[in-house]
Amino acid sequence: MHQGSGILSARQRKLAWLGFLLAALQAPVSAWLVADESWLFSLCVALMVATVIIADDAARRRPADATSD
Repeated sequence: MHQGSGILSARQRKLAWLGFLLAALQAPVSAWLVADESWLFSLCVALMVATVIIADDAARRRPADATSD
């Protein structure tokens, strides 16, 4: 049984992880440095990128011969 291919290429997956880590690390730093609530934007971006990474994981774990219903 072969595993399915994900929605991201290997390079895109590495860049997604890098983007997630940078955005996730920027949120607490900007919350500490800036008085307003603009750090929430970094948190939202990190959550959206994490959602894409999770969807890619799910697509990769699905068998290649499985059909989506």
